[in-house]
Amino acid sequence: MADHAAVAAEWIERWDRQQEHYIAGRAERFQVIGDVVERVCAAVDAPVVVDLGCGPGSLSTRLHERVPHARIVGVDVNPFLLSLARHARPERAPIDYVLTELGTPGWVEQVGAGREWDAAVSTTALHWLEPDRLQSVYADVAGLIRPGGVLVNGDHLHYERPVLRELAEFVRDRRAERAGVLENEDWSTWWTDARSNPLLREMFTEGELTTKAGGYGNDLSARWHEEALREAGFSDVGVLWQYGDDYVMVAVR
Repeated sequence: MADHAAVAAEWIERWDRQQEHYIAGRAERFQVIGDVVERVCAAVDAPVVVDLGCGPGSLSTRLHERVPHARIVGVDVNPFLLSLARHARPERAPIDYVLTELGTPGWVEQVGAGREWDAAVSTTALHWLEPDRLQSVYADVAGLIRPGGVLVNGDHLHYERPVLRELAEFVRDRRAERAGVLENEDWSTWWTDARSNPLLREMFTEGELTTKAGGYGNDLSARWHEEALREAGFSDVGVLWQYGDDYVMVAVR
């Protein structure tokens, strides 16, 4: 019988490489998000951090390394990615993974964090939500985060002016070329290979492996996010880190 934890870790590592095909600075983005969460949670005895759209737990695991005393709850709609995360979860790590769809009725109750959140984080996930649903998620999260807590979102945010959007895409491609990640496999190839892999087919049901991945795919600007977060109830909102159209935006409750 295959070592499920080892198989899951291998596929998560492969997931991380294919994500770098799109985000050459992914590791630096993770570092910035971790810096913010570490700062906000440093003086809290038992902080709660919720990872919105956590996928196979790449960010959740890294946050556990940065803030080991925090309870982390990863939330995602895809059962296969969540199962990979559970199999690869570090031993005794206080990380829970919850299957639910952001913005649907009852999603907050399903997260079940049990108290005010100190931080909500996301990376390369919220762009899958329609604008109206994303606005409702921001409002829900603002109602759950304690005063002084944060929402930290790392994602590609699009420029409103076409000429700037084109230049940002050029800069993104050149950055990927310099980083040597242009030849990494893409998202579609990863999913195709995962669904046909014999070891994964032993570990997961047909339903889990064929669950739809992805979603709407919005192209919202940084200004849209800033306005939506302020409308949701966050007091201070701004871009903390940026490289072209690769952003880390922070909203303080």
